[in-house]
Amino acid sequence: MKRTWAPKKKKRRRKLGFRKKMLTLKGRKTLSRRRRKGRKKLIP
Repeated sequence: MKRTWAPKKKKRRRKLGFRKKMLTLKGRKTLSRRRRKGRKKLIP
C-alpha cells in the first residue's frame, strides 16, 4: 500500500506558497494576521 504523505517541495509551494496566498482575500488576511502576531515565518 502507498503511504499517504510523499512530500514534494514544488507541489507544496504551489499549493501553500506565498504567491498563492496573495491571490485570494483569505490568504492575504492570513498573512496580515501572521504579520500582526509577529511570526518569524509567514508561510510554514
